[in-house]
Amino acid sequence: MILRFQSREGQFRLNVEPTTDISTILPDVLEKLPKDAVASSVSISPKPHGAEARSLESLKGITFGRLGLTHGTQIFIDFKSDEPHANGHSLPANRLNGTDVAPEEAASSIALPQDSSQGLLKNPWETVVQSPLDDRLDKLDGKIHRKSDPKLCRHGPKGMCDECQPIEPYNKEYLAEHKIKHVSYHSYLRKLNQGKNKYQQGSSYMPPLSEPYYRVNPNCPSKHAPFPKGICTKCQPSAITLQPQEYRMVDHVEFASSEIVDKFLNFYRNGGAQRIGFMYGHYEEYEIIPLGTKAVVEAIYEPPQVNEVDGVTLGDWDNEDSIDELAAMCGLSRVGVIFTDITRPDDPEVGTAICKRHIDSFFLSSLEIMFASRYQARYPRPSKWSETGKFGSSFVTCVVSGDETNQIGISAYQASNAAVEMVRADIIEPSADPTVMLVKDEDEENELGRVRYIPEVFYRRINEYGRNVQENAKPSFPVEYLLITLTHGFPKDDASKAPRFVKNAFAIENRDALGELQDPRDLQKELRAGANKVTLDTAGGVLAVSDFHVLCYIRSLGVLSKVSFPLAFITSFQRHFTNRIFRTKSSSSATRPCPTTPRLAPPSCTHQVGLPSRRSWGCSAERSE
Repeated sequence: MILRFQSREGQFRLNVEPTTDISTILPDVLEKLPKDAVASSVSISPKPHGAEARSLESLKGITFGRLGLTHGTQIFIDFKSDEPHANGHSLPANRLNGTDVAPEEAASSIALPQDSSQGLLKNPWETVVQSPLDDRLDKLDGKIHRKSDPKLCRHGPKGMCDECQPIEPYNKEYLAEHKIKHVSYHSYLRKLNQGKNKYQQGSSYMPPLSEPYYRVNPNCPSKHAPFPKGICTKCQPSAITLQPQEYRMVDHVEFASSEIVDKFLNFYRNGGAQRIGFMYGHYEEYEIIPLGTKAVVEAIYEPPQVNEVDGVTLGDWDNEDSIDELAAMCGLSRVGVIFTDITRPDDPEVGTAICKRHIDSFFLSSLEIMFASRYQARYPRPSKWSETGKFGSSFVTCVVSGDETNQIGISAYQASNAAVEMVRADIIEPSADPTVMLVKDEDEENELGRVRYIPEVFYRRINEYGRNVQENAKPSFPVEYLLITLTHGFPKDDASKAPRFVKNAFAIENRDALGELQDPRDLQKELRAGANKVTLDTAGGVLAVSDFHVLCYIRSLGVLSKVSFPLAFITSFQRHFTNRIFRTKSSSSATRPCPTTPRLAPPSCTHQVGLPSRRSWGCSAERSE
């Protein structure tokens, strides 16, 4: 007799006898299933939703006739697949032509992930591990609740109509009314998911997110020779049409304390040279934007660098992995990068910094967008809603420069997902003009001995006649098409928003040029070692090590093992930090949680605030977006 089998991979038939042992057909079934199917997980069921499912291996000694299966019966199969080693990054590859990249050919010290293949995942919602914040936002309804309008609503207090019913978080009228330029990542995800998957129809589920892919696919289904020996329409990338990105992966950057940026700016104040640092913090929900995300910066680490008046050159960062590991012990991760671009005016009465970045010049130069794109490619955001297991990045870039009032101000940005993929595909390169980005010429690349396929790049703009026209991006196009603006600010004067580190007085690392050195004697003074030494099981002891730079210096000394360090410092610090916050919340006092650490933040956090006070920063109190 013939039995019909159906799985999520399709249908097939098998010829069996009523007296055949059911478990003996397992090898024949595995031939019809994907190669990564787990044999022990294969089960059969008489119903399509898996009810009354039984494993094939558990049916040993039972025949088809005993189960009452007859000719033409349909059986439903379910199985599990082996989990991939990574979120779509397990296939190593290099250049488009398949050759390895030599170290001397590397154009940047920022390594990009070596994954030329798109790396599609099967059922990413089962294998990809998202951040706890993304999992929490996925469960939220996201609807924006509105109050009853007395002019338009004609129902009672318990009724609801079209004028007062909740609206979606991506509602255009709501966004325009509240001057929200970009929808949040989860709002954009909800919009795509509702348009792509119809749950009421019971159709199969498809991941709504898809990352841009502008490289030649090395795994072409046509089975021809790899590029450059062969190429077809299935493996070559389509033409690229650039347009402003409507969503952003992070909506807001919040500095836990104004003192963090103030200490960072001291290098420029004392030395007159520019400075760069990496921001460590965590991500939280941003209530002002529907389903929004904000990056909370708790510390800035300054790596080895060569500082000039007009720029910065990063050096070899030998203990990079050690600092990342230390931050992870503190519950933090690398959330972004911050650098200064400050030029003093000749006339001090004009202000403290020349406004070089504005709407008529640029906000991020083409070189800085390339820099931001490389770090965003290095830190992708895992997503179970994407067919590749990742989508975009939560890495942000902050610039400290002169604002419209010629005062020092902060701006936060991200490169678009299209910019990150164009950097991965090596399609663009920075220009001497900071306002434009160059598209690489395929003929010039071939003359240099690098066989390349560079797709056509277009962008749309409003011409002098008010028409929306499409322009060829070669040889250059404006950098605004690759840039996303974020808001920034400082937390409200709330006890629950206390910074993770209550002190920031220890010497900053890698400031030898200013004569600011980290010395064991300073650490001894900080810990009050000697007759009046402190212990970590007291509040004073925890306060002594509640400084990110102190912890980094202790870690660099190597006097504690990898086991002793987190047990002695981090665990004790987190326990006392939690108790301090709890006591602060329970107290009726309206003062700050730690009066020994004054905070210069304004009383409220708006969409785009400037620096805290003219007295502490030498700049204006607020700056509009």
